[in-house]
Amino acid sequence: MKGRGLQVSEFLYYASFVPGMEGVVEEIVRGRLPEAHIRKLSEGAILFQSSCTYDRLNFFCFNNIFAVISLIENPPADTALEQHMRRVCAGGERNRIIGENVQRIRSFRIVTFRENKPVPVPEKLKRDAEAAIARQSALRVSRALPDTEFWFLYRREGYSLFMKRLTKHPVSEKTRFRGELSPQLAYMLCRMSEPKHTDTVADPFCGYGSILAERMKHFPLQRFYAFDIDEAALGRARKKIPPKLKDACTVQRAEFHTLPGLLPEESLDAIITDPPWGMYAGTEIPLEQFYRDMIAVFTGLLKKDGLIILLSAREDILKNAAPDLEIVQTLPVLVSGKKARVFKFKKIR
Repeated sequence: MKGRGLQVSEFLYYASFVPGMEGVVEEIVRGRLPEAHIRKLSEGAILFQSSCTYDRLNFFCFNNIFAVISLIENPPADTALEQHMRRVCAGGERNRIIGENVQRIRSFRIVTFRENKPVPVPEKLKRDAEAAIARQSALRVSRALPDTEFWFLYRREGYSLFMKRLTKHPVSEKTRFRGELSPQLAYMLCRMSEPKHTDTVADPFCGYGSILAERMKHFPLQRFYAFDIDEAALGRARKKIPPKLKDACTVQRAEFHTLPGLLPEESLDAIITDPPWGMYAGTEIPLEQFYRDMIAVFTGLLKKDGLIILLSAREDILKNAAPDLEIVQTLPVLVSGKKARVFKFKKIR
């Protein structure tokens, strides 16, 4: 490995996250682990070195976290994975990460990715690598339903990784409802709202409650209001309220334009939301008018210097729909493979 050497007491982690949120993730890592050394910060991924063990990391912004067994800098792009796998087969990758597994981990499979896309490798080489890992780990191979995974990953930034996956999220893109935000993205949107213990926060398009859940579980607040027109989604959102905070949360069926009759004027410190990207459900309101009306309602409900954190695919409309708001930050992101943008607005008058 080039650069600072890995000390015996340190661990090397690779983590993936929503592409476009690199700056937010860097702030989170530096704030959570001041001693950490960020080795690489790439689109949708971070490689960092820390003395913190995995059970104490407590990161909620990552899609997945891996323990890195070895890193190869600047390998040939077309043969990087095969080169790395041959090193494992030769026995040159002995590492306690391979052998140390909790009792529930009994099986594994190998995953091979090049530039974030799964790619095949020669079958014999894969079987040889499986045998080498099985010898060191005492785990059996299960390509269908493994308890853990060993990844060989090549990044276009010019490095190859051999690593063990540490996370297994119960909520994935395949199991989420249509339009439901991932917990990891919802967490980062909430963090961008500069949370304080005195905050009164609202999500006017709460859907299944991803933002509600992340803000109430991981950040301070005084009160949270969640609204949506889909009663079935609201039912699931209610189930995500932490039991100890039920009295601090109101979940109610409501159209966004009725909110001034439900909340006092200038009563909110922050609005964090993911409004419809297309035509508003059940109406024929053009998107331009919908966004203008929405921003006007939000502005009236915000306190001076209050913040709006909003996810949308329509930058052109939003920039013209918020005359009383300052655009503090915009971040281009990928959400379920679709281009979008996170906007951070501040009420200036």
